[in-house]
Amino acid sequence: MSREDVQEKALDLAISNKRCGLGISMGVGKTRVAIQHLIKSFNPFLNVLVVIPKLSVKDAWTDEIDKMSENENGGTEHLHDHITYSTYLSINKHNPNDYDVVYLDECHSLLDNHEEFLGKFKGKILGLTGTPPQRRGTEKYRMVQKYCPIVYNFTVDEATDSNILNNYKIVVHKLNLSGLSTLSKVNKTTGGTWYTSEKKDYEYCTQRIIDAQTPKQRQFSSIMRMKAMMEYTTKESYALGLLKNISEKCLIFANTQKQADRMCTHSYHSKNDDSEDNLQLFHDGRIDKLSCVLQLSEGVTIPGLKQGIIMHSYGNERKSAQRIGRLLRLNPNETAICHILCYEGTVDEKWVDNALSGFDPNKISRYNPLTDK
Repeated sequence: MSREDVQEKALDLAISNKRCGLGISMGVGKTRVAIQHLIKSFNPFLNVLVVIPKLSVKDAWTDEIDKMSENENGGTEHLHDHITYSTYLSINKHNPNDYDVVYLDECHSLLDNHEEFLGKFKGKILGLTGTPPQRRGTEKYRMVQKYCPIVYNFTVDEATDSNILNNYKIVVHKLNLSGLSTLSKVNKTTGGTWYTSEKKDYEYCTQRIIDAQTPKQRQFSSIMRMKAMMEYTTKESYALGLLKNISEKCLIFANTQKQADRMCTHSYHSKNDDSEDNLQLFHDGRIDKLSCVLQLSEGVTIPGLKQGIIMHSYGNERKSAQRIGRLLRLNPNETAICHILCYEGTVDEKWVDNALSGFDPNKISRYNPLTDK
């Protein structure tokens, strides 16, 4: 099946359903399908709301509209005048009666509080996602099912098998927590500094979860453990070693903004004023390494990526699938390699297993640098 076949089938289903969602793997053209749907639905009085996870995703829509204008009779530039863009954070500020069609880009971002707008909206809804929510009972799954149920799902593996995207390999690097007392901690009461090891700190954080008296305390302790693990330096040191041996175009998903700045000369995050310039350099192939945090997980296309390093999976298959999807762009004769780092024997390893549950196990290998020589 070609990219055009996938787009045509998705478009037919979108047109025949007033409210639905399309699960189309990143890199196959779901934004293009949405614009084609808009063209088919267009009338001079049409008002459209495009809901996006962050404002930078707007560029993907405007660029695609301009690109399609060259191939459409009559052009598509007029569509710009009929579209209002909103983030999911701001959707409830809009009046549902002002719009005829709503496009929910990355519709897996839907939350219960978005019902304030969607529950009053009476028009067409088309949801778009490369990673449809899979966990029944979650608010994301429930909201997608209610407002834009998935009627077509074309996965990453289907895209690679069809030679639409390049093939991939996932290497899980299973690292050991350091037993050296080099991890500095600050006593919040006295302000003094003391040192412990990553291993002891993890055991302490885990015991706090076990000892929690209420679900709220347990959730808070789990978050604190995750934050603590993001500050451990073992992954960073290992990733820097990996980078030295990678000469191809590589994107690094760091844990924090500070870590992103340490990993690469060029980084992309909200506190870096040069982020957009760095992204353009990376996009154009003028630099071959770029580090980021969450911002490039969705809504941004980067051609020609060959390798990637993911420092943290967050136990979320959607985020990991999106990050892996950044690598699978338009090079069907090549194989992208995605390196995922995790701490063996910890909750980190369980997060990675959950994150990879939707991928072909034959394309996944696991490697411990201490035992697998």
